[in-house]
Amino acid sequence: MTATGTIDRPLTHDPLKQAPMSPYANTSEQPHGSATADFITTGAITSRQNRTREMQLIPEALARAHMDDRLREVDAQRHAVRLVAARRMQRKAERVSLRARRALAMAVMH
Repeated sequence: MTATGTIDRPLTHDPLKQAPMSPYANTSEQPHGSATADFITTGAITSRQNRTREMQLIPEALARAHMDDRLREVDAQRHAVRLVAARRMQRKAERVSLRARRALAMAVMH
């Protein structure tokens, strides 16, 4: 059984092994001046080889940038939490100091 692939279910997913797509059944029906299959395939292979490495590195660069953003957000949040805790401890220390002053004043007065 030699089943040809369809657009939705190609015989292979490798673009190099796929037949070039053409709206015409035979090459004799193609309009005058149209590009030949060899030219189209060669150009596709060349451009694919030129961007292969760059295309593979794009997700890594995006992931790295995303992680940098997340780390900056976490650092900023951690700094904010520390600042809130420091202010809370400062207010508590001020209340304890005021209570100690009152106790000292009461002890001196009596």
